[in-house]
Amino acid sequence: MTTKPLIDYFENHLPLNEEERFVVEKVFKEKRVKRRQFILQEGDVCRHNTFVLEGCFKMYMVDPNGKEHNLQFAIENWWIGDIGSFHSEKPSRLYIEAIENSVVLQVTKEDQLNLFVDYPKFNRIFRVLAENAMVKLQNRILQNISSTAEERYLSFVERYPYFFNRISNVQIASYLGVTPEFLSTIRKKIAKS
Repeated sequence: MTTKPLIDYFENHLPLNEEERFVVEKVFKEKRVKRRQFILQEGDVCRHNTFVLEGCFKMYMVDPNGKEHNLQFAIENWWIGDIGSFHSEKPSRLYIEAIENSVVLQVTKEDQLNLFVDYPKFNRIFRVLAENAMVKLQNRILQNISSTAEERYLSFVERYPYFFNRISNVQIASYLGVTPEFLSTIRKKIAKS
């Protein structure tokens, strides 16, 4: 596996020169992750920002009753990590688990900060990524407080059609904040109409 998909990803935002491409190859480390293996567990500090080359992940918390609440999924060319823990260096409340056998590229906080200082282009790229993530988060919060479960499901189907063969209905229901049974009812109702 190479860093080419990540370099291509960065170059979709801003073109990189040879030195910048080289530093990406130097600081991002490849890691293979088996299905059901964790790259972060509750209580651990998130030490890496992770770019998915192959596979699928879920990020979730477990409430005191043992119920899983999915916050994010990530597939090829997506980032995943507990940004709060990564930046504060405090223990995470989240889990990040591979749903499929996966390959990722990871960068440490120190290396990422050095990238920002030594190669300001990466600072701009990551700022845009953070801004885009904030917009998506705001939209998700607004949708959760102002939409019906059916509307949230239809929006999920429209925005993420490629997830349906990769994640279970139980995980989708958890992401939408409904029970699997309620999701099944919604899907049956939609299929009839």
